[in-house]
Amino acid sequence: MRVSDMAHGETDSLKIAATTEVALPDIAVPTRRPPAVARRTEKPLAFLRERVARLPISSTADMAVEARHGHLFHFVPVCIGAGAALWFLLPTSPPFAVLTCVLIAATAGIWLLGKPGTVRHVTICAVALFCAGMLLADWETRRTATIVLDQPVVTIVTGVIERREAGAAGEWRYVLCLTGTAEPMLRRAPERISVLARSRHEPLVIGAKVSGRARLSPPSGPALPGMNDFAFASYFSGIGAVGFFLGPPAAVDVSQGASSGDRQDFWPGFSPGLLPGIVQSADQALFSLRDQISTRIRTVLPGDPGAFAASIITGERRSMSKAATEALRLSGLAHITAISGLNMALAAGIFFVGLRAGLSLFPVVAQAYPVKKIAAVGALIAVTGYVLISGYQVSAVRAYLMTSIMLVAVLVDRPAISLRNLALAATIILLVQPSAVMGPSFQMSFAATAALIAGYAGWRKRPRDFLPRFRGRKVLLLAAFARFFGGTLATSIIGGLATAIFAISHFHRLATHSLEANLIAMPLISLVVMPAGFIAMILMPLGLDAPFLIVMGYGLEWVLIVAHEIAGWGDGYTFSRQPAWLLPTTVAGFLLLTLLRTRLRHIGTFLVASALLTACLSPRTPRADLAISEDGRLVGFWPASHTPIDDDQLATNRQRPPSFIFDQWQPALRIAGTIPPEEMSGTAALLSPDRPKRTPLSGTEISTARQKLEDLLKVADEKNFICIQDACAAMHHGWRIITLERHEVTGIACDLADIVIVAQRPGFAHCRSGARLISAETLRATGSLEVFLRDRSSRTMTIVPSFDGPARAWTRHRLYDWRSGSQAESHTSHEQAKGNSPITGEVSRLPPTDGPA
Repeated sequence: MRVSDMAHGETDSLKIAATTEVALPDIAVPTRRPPAVARRTEKPLAFLRERVARLPISSTADMAVEARHGHLFHFVPVCIGAGAALWFLLPTSPPFAVLTCVLIAATAGIWLLGKPGTVRHVTICAVALFCAGMLLADWETRRTATIVLDQPVVTIVTGVIERREAGAAGEWRYVLCLTGTAEPMLRRAPERISVLARSRHEPLVIGAKVSGRARLSPPSGPALPGMNDFAFASYFSGIGAVGFFLGPPAAVDVSQGASSGDRQDFWPGFSPGLLPGIVQSADQALFSLRDQISTRIRTVLPGDPGAFAASIITGERRSMSKAATEALRLSGLAHITAISGLNMALAAGIFFVGLRAGLSLFPVVAQAYPVKKIAAVGALIAVTGYVLISGYQVSAVRAYLMTSIMLVAVLVDRPAISLRNLALAATIILLVQPSAVMGPSFQMSFAATAALIAGYAGWRKRPRDFLPRFRGRKVLLLAAFARFFGGTLATSIIGGLATAIFAISHFHRLATHSLEANLIAMPLISLVVMPAGFIAMILMPLGLDAPFLIVMGYGLEWVLIVAHEIAGWGDGYTFSRQPAWLLPTTVAGFLLLTLLRTRLRHIGTFLVASALLTACLSPRTPRADLAISEDGRLVGFWPASHTPIDDDQLATNRQRPPSFIFDQWQPALRIAGTIPPEEMSGTAALLSPDRPKRTPLSGTEISTARQKLEDLLKVADEKNFICIQDACAAMHHGWRIITLERHEVTGIACDLADIVIVAQRPGFAHCRSGARLISAETLRATGSLEVFLRDRSSRTMTIVPSFDGPARAWTRHRLYDWRSGSQAESHTSHEQAKGNSPITGEVSRLPPTDGPA
């Protein structure tokens, strides 16, 4: 009998038995269910307990799989970067000797303890790399040793032009290697400064020696405690001061003798010798070439298209108008202006495909030589030239390393695009410049690339029958277009999601229509702009670049039209300052999710989901009662109101708050608008504008100023500031607040108010009346402040400074006393030495963070 007949017979027998209710004999039938299915029939608690008990074993097995496939190498730059980031974030520098000993011990443990691939071995390696990252950060800080200007000053500067960039309104920004100062001569003169020349003048060439009177200031600190410190980036880029010329700068004859105070070493950080001269000459020639290319592009393409083209090719973005820059930012297309992986990949791809196709036209060459590898070498040379004229931006260097590693992989017949290549590129950057890990450019660039590579790897593992197969020429053509736009859409979605947390944490903004903008603009960039620009660069030495630059300009005009149109759809979402734990927790989860391949990656999924959920459900941190800028000129408070609309209105002491500071305050503090100060009619200025400075006040001036301040406090309320010239007053929860532009009447204000904020140095550090004095001198040490008002009767308050405790290398200039030439050890000791502790009343510091918007 056949097997099928037997099966049918058994089925019929079972049916008959079921209908006639005949008792079947107890026969032990073997269970063929899988063990996992069998376990699920047990009690849920027992099943969960068993899975938890097996978790260490399964995790160890997954770790071994990750190690066997080399995925743990992806975490080498993660550990180095985490160590460097912790070193920069710590309130004081860890001892160098202790870190060195820990690194030596961990390195020895790698060879003596633990089998490779085990948890112990991985842990020891992570500790060693973490300590190496901290040591690299320490070494870079010592190596940089930038001298930062300690206070604003007007002086005559003389220096050699190292960089120059044109602005949208015809101004020029020069980076000078400072060789001397005069009237006054600075004791601690910075080595490199960035100055803006607004006056009409003949642009000065790179390498020229110039001189002119300029107002210099230290690089700006955080606009609010916990926000971005611009002085940190300036310190590690070697810029010790920023400012502007008070007139057109003049060229100086190099043959003239050096004036008093001039330094003879024109290259900071090097001693005189042959090597510095070669490096300086090569650097000067390179940036001169970059400047000539930018000038040529702007000559052929005037206006925003030319500035846009220059930003894509040479990285100079200052010449683009503010309207165009804002439109690109709001539409989510600002990433095009940065030389990143997109630009580098398109440049390498165009040259690689073009050269390979050209060589393939000659059968003799194609059969005798490895055409693919020759094209890879040519593309490598092309992208090397591209990065040399890009100004060494972090995104450009990262993209160059990734692209060059990919092309070298082609030469040795290895996979070109992989997370291993990305990890190698990140490791090289961190070894050379560990401070890059603190910048949004490094973070967003590598996050987007890692997400795209991981997403691409997941797409390759999809089932083959995931999409239907198409046949026919027309259908294949439509399918090709669908794949192109689908790839663009997927790239935009993955890149946007990967960089969203960084955009929220650093810029407090998120574009809402970036997906539509990228879907429309990226085909123009890929098919028109970059090919035309690359061909123009090749033909520029022959003078045949103009037609291709014009084609590039037409493509960029369409991109700008798209940006302006989509920017008009809305400003996007704004976010207040997030909790300090949100960014590191989310980044840790993101790294686990993208860099691992086993079930361990879902730990990252849990971290990201739980962090975002906790941030959304947690209550908002209370906002400070007062916000004070680091120069003391902008003060704001939240007026007492019972309407939701007015609760987001900030009352300021300025009719037009400085845009640089207020643009950072607005999203971080959830400011919907400002309440301008009200002018007190019929009252003149406190003091005559023509009054000589640094002269004692007469009795009449004292009585007049006192009467005006008393009248100002009488009409002050809790809705807004009431101002006269040089002074404003307000009441907030019963506290009397006075802001002053001139220091001569500070003592009078101390007798009348509870809080006195002076934008100058009054000559004393505290009020004898017990009022809280905040002056330009105290703000120089503490930076911007947030004040939480407590008990008014005892004048108790909590002040959160931007800087507190021991000084770090990039904040040490704030504690320098130019009168005595001494250096304070910490911000707290500096203030206490002045008789004015940065935190009075409550000792506890409130966290300078807000909850999610």
